[in-house]
Amino acid sequence: MPFGAEVHADGLTRFRLWAPTARTVELCLRGEGEERVMPVESAGKGWFERVTDRAPPGTLYVYRIDGALRVPDPASRFQPEDVHGPSRVVDPGAFDWADGDWRGRPWEEAVIYELHVGTFVPEGTFAGVERRLDYLNELGVTALELMPIADYPGTRNWGYDGVLPFAPDSRYGAPQDLKALVQAAHARGLMVFLDVVYNHFGPEGNYLHAYAPRFFSTRHETPWGPAINFDGPGSRNVRDFFIHNALYWLEEFHFDGLRLDAVHAIADDSTPDILTELADAVHRGPGRERLIHLVLENDRNESRYLAQQSPSKPRWYAAQWNDDIHHALHVIVTGETDGYYHDFAERPLWYLGRCLAEGFAFQGEPSPYRGQRLRGEPSRDLPPSAFVSFLQTHDQVGNRAFGERLVGLAAPEALRAAVSILLLSPAPPLLFMGEEFGSARPFLFFCDFGGELALAVREGRRREFERFRRFADPAAREAIPDPCDPATFRDSCLDWENLTKAPHCDWLALYRDLLEVRRRSVAPRLAGMEGGRARFETLGATGLSARWTLGDGSGLRVMANLGAGFLPDIPEPGGELLHAVGAGLPESLAQWVMPPWSVAWFLEGRQG
Repeated sequence: MPFGAEVHADGLTRFRLWAPTARTVELCLRGEGEERVMPVESAGKGWFERVTDRAPPGTLYVYRIDGALRVPDPASRFQPEDVHGPSRVVDPGAFDWADGDWRGRPWEEAVIYELHVGTFVPEGTFAGVERRLDYLNELGVTALELMPIADYPGTRNWGYDGVLPFAPDSRYGAPQDLKALVQAAHARGLMVFLDVVYNHFGPEGNYLHAYAPRFFSTRHETPWGPAINFDGPGSRNVRDFFIHNALYWLEEFHFDGLRLDAVHAIADDSTPDILTELADAVHRGPGRERLIHLVLENDRNESRYLAQQSPSKPRWYAAQWNDDIHHALHVIVTGETDGYYHDFAERPLWYLGRCLAEGFAFQGEPSPYRGQRLRGEPSRDLPPSAFVSFLQTHDQVGNRAFGERLVGLAAPEALRAAVSILLLSPAPPLLFMGEEFGSARPFLFFCDFGGELALAVREGRRREFERFRRFADPAAREAIPDPCDPATFRDSCLDWENLTKAPHCDWLALYRDLLEVRRRSVAPRLAGMEGGRARFETLGATGLSARWTLGDGSGLRVMANLGAGFLPDIPEPGGELLHAVGAGLPESLAQWVMPPWSVAWFLEGRQG
């Protein structure tokens, strides 16, 4: 890694910093009761470098810029005293890995469980998550996805305000604790993915402006301020910083994949762009030795990043989070049409069918919510594996004013039908922590800023909801929880004590049952699926039928009545019934009538 502190086998440690506007750089090493200061020599082109035998693993250090400003290492591997404190020298080779036989799992087997380390378990640590791995394995998920863990200011944060992207936040544990979690997951056959943020730095604790302003664009802006400089002068070092960050998590921590947050906020006019170059580097590097899966969040629905080299082999990114299928299902089960749900209000059932059969609902059509701007690219020729489906995520729960989960917004029968569609469709499903046992705890937006920044975040949060009818009155917005109040964080912690109580145990049984059907009858048939071979049709006002040709040539069909009335005269489904949800099923199918909020899945024999 060209950045940061690197421990050599001969006992020396190399320190390297890119500080193109600094006149001088000094390395300050903290010892027992004293500090050793030594100059860091210029290595040309803005780089400063020093090799010393005075900084073994465990040494705390900072850089002093121009004799005054003390800053942590931007590539720090660990910050035991938070983002404003010193960095610690870490020897990445010191951990005794025992997962040498692990080669990952095929993407078609992915059932993803998104969690926030700080609120998932009472301990709020990597070690605490490790103690829940057997539960997740028994649930039927095959992959954990950790929300961002890069060091952020304060004691609590979603993680998207990180400023030191190489340092796991110390509140969760030390680097070796994270490695132990990944290793323990692999021992149980579980993949581990990490959510990474390459579109901005957080608002507190980022010192790069002071000595490396070329990290930031002078031409592009984001919702959080100046964009990262991926295409201007000095951008080569910036691009390398983030590419090496991706490789770092995959190589040093053995992660099985990355989810790149909000790449629609990355501005890059160069060719190849940073997304393409990063993916190429990953596949040329750790991707040669084991299965590595890269996933995008991209509001622009740019299907070109999901291109396939051949069936089950993506060129760059395995999949994208599919907000469209969430929005369609959410409108159907809740009736909400505010905000971005407005785009799906007129025909949510048709949009759901299109998502199931073709991936995106918006493939180049105008989006009313976005001022009629064209959104998306054609996706019909991509396989279902290119689209991660979900009913709830940190965004879709946490970006609500009161962080409500679907158990408090939808009727149980409607939610059960939607869960069936999510978990048995060919697209890889994603669950948000606690969803599987119907947790009623909110997941609120929380952070730990102080002073004027805390006030700005609080007011900004409340302004976000001005467009919603429910919050048109300023008095109503005042009731929105303060993100910086510690109680907001505490209220968001999972309620494991309810796991064995009704109705939570009933939800858990449903999820386990559906995921077992997926494991046994659906997942083994997904490899080799091609795009363009699925079909859907709406049946009356509330009915939907969709059929996929699976990788082994068999057919998977779903028949659904997503409404409160009976659906008569449905087509004869045929095939073997895999699973049914809804009162009166499967007997009612013999009469060609589907009761309210019912879903039936059928496996048809291989054709041709």
